Amino acid sequence: MILDRCQGCLIGGAAGDALGYEVEFNRLREIVKRFGKDGITEYVLHHGKAVFSDDTQMTLFTAEGLLLAEEPTFADYHAGIRRAYKDWFRTQTERFPLNDAQAAHSKLLRMPELFAHRAPGNTCLSAIEGGCDGSVAEPVNHSKGCGGVMRVAPIGLLSPDRFPEDDSDRLGAEAAALTHGHDLGYLPAMLLVHMVRKLVYADMTMHEAAESALEAVQRLYPDAKHLKDLIKLVKTAVKLADDPKITTVKAYKTLGEGWVGDEALAIALFCAVRFEEDFDAAMIASVNHDGDSDSTGAVCGNLLGARLGLNAIPQKYILNLELRSTLMQMAAELAG
Repeated sequence: MILDRCQGCLIGGAAGDALGYEVEFNRLREIVKRFGKDGITEYVLHHGKAVFSDDTQMTLFTAEGLLLAEEPTFADYHAGIRRAYKDWFRTQTERFPLNDAQAAHSKLLRMPELFAHRAPGNTCLSAIEGGCDGSVAEPVNHSKGCGGVMRVAPIGLLSPDRFPEDDSDRLGAEAAALTHGHDLGYLPAMLLVHMVRKLVYADMTMHEAAESALEAVQRLYPDAKHLKDLIKLVKTAVKLADDPKITTVKAYKTLGEGWVGDEALAIALFCAVRFEEDFDAAMIASVNHDGDSDSTGAVCGNLLGARLGLNAIPQKYILNLELRSTLMQMAAELAG
């Protein structure tokens, strides 16, 4: 069960990313015009593959950073993630193959598929180039873009037997704060990590996981400047999802477009709550809107994949998915 959910989390995130990446910069009217009234509902294949964006690229590097940590401690995990993001930066700025010690150390740096530009975020690129040394205490910038939340799900897969819950939550925030300094850039990452962990290891419902995450963020970051705004938006997402009279289109007018961290999480959570037992419906709803479709799809896929497990993900999302075996292997290793 645990392995199934861990693999579901990473495969689900990559699936939502790949589905949404095709329409990332399109308005809903453009998506409908191209794909029909239901919007995009199937992968668009490129050379036989459903390719994902920088979201899943960086998720993979987050996972590798955790797996290459010398010890299962907060400091070593944090250092591993920071080093891994610098490795990802090399895939965006250098040519394959790399022939040095670090390339030999990293499995991902030996994969030519990852040396591809998939609309990488400027905030991530500039922050990593500048040293990748931002923190909650010392912000590197004031960005609240969704580039922090869309990559941290692997942290939530670390076994509770090896890593305390509060440390896991704080690591989610700090991993995002390496590149995104606004509290609405890193606190949504903390919430996602907490929810993933509860969905995988505590068998919570989506409602229960969201409530638990809100309790944790208020306890760990009570003085965050925009905490009340974040809590309000997350609660609104759940409330809208529970109201059958509210359409997804109407909900998104309230929740935003997903370009920033809190909005991306809110849209993803809305879809995961409304379609908690239907992965396909959740994926379709999470990417068919005016905003950052790949990131909202990725986060929703992380959540629902963690809730339902790999076996509940329709085959159409697994077949042809880029680097599927790598995602499954890393999930298994994180689960221990």
